[in-house]
Amino acid sequence: MADLHTPDALLVKNYVEGSEAALATLIKRHESKIYGFIYSKIADRDISNDIFQDTFIKVIKTLKSNSYNEEGKFLPWVMRISHNLIVDHFRKTKKMPMHRETEEFSIFSIMSDDTLTIESKMILDQVELDLKKLIQELPEDQKEVLVMRMYQDMSFKEISELTGVSINTALGRMRYALMNLRKIIEKHQIILTN
Repeated sequence: MADLHTPDALLVKNYVEGSEAALATLIKRHESKIYGFIYSKIADRDISNDIFQDTFIKVIKTLKSNSYNEEGKFLPWVMRISHNLIVDHFRKTKKMPMHRETEEFSIFSIMSDDTLTIESKMILDQVELDLKKLIQELPEDQKEVLVMRMYQDMSFKEISELTGVSINTALGRMRYALMNLRKIIEKHQIILTN
């Protein structure tokens, strides 16, 4: 019986060799993260459930056909499958969502096409991913301040206390981090907008 400490790669291997319990463990281990990701893009429980099931149907087919080779990267691979299925869903349904008029809900409150905003959200997610890669190129002290400020929403006072530097030094590091990011973006001619 697979336990919580069995690595994904070993569970995948066990499943390919015939252990259904290994697949059950993999699904149980990652279902909330994968379903949460799908639901955050779709915001419809039924469609999210369908895409979640379709994701694992693809996972099972790929594993059964012995064409899985993402050694040790099971979750990112599954997330990529679900992301592709979400994109497919939006391509198929490039129309306004179906809603019924009720007392609490007026059709006029959503008289806009959401497709662009969801596509924009996916583009924004990609920009965010690219930006995180660029941040990794910064010197450690600048990266630390930028991450604390932008991703952990800390004040410069909190940053200075946590890093043991003055507020002015923290502000300076943030300024240099932003300047260096601009230089990296220009050097690589990266476009971070849609």
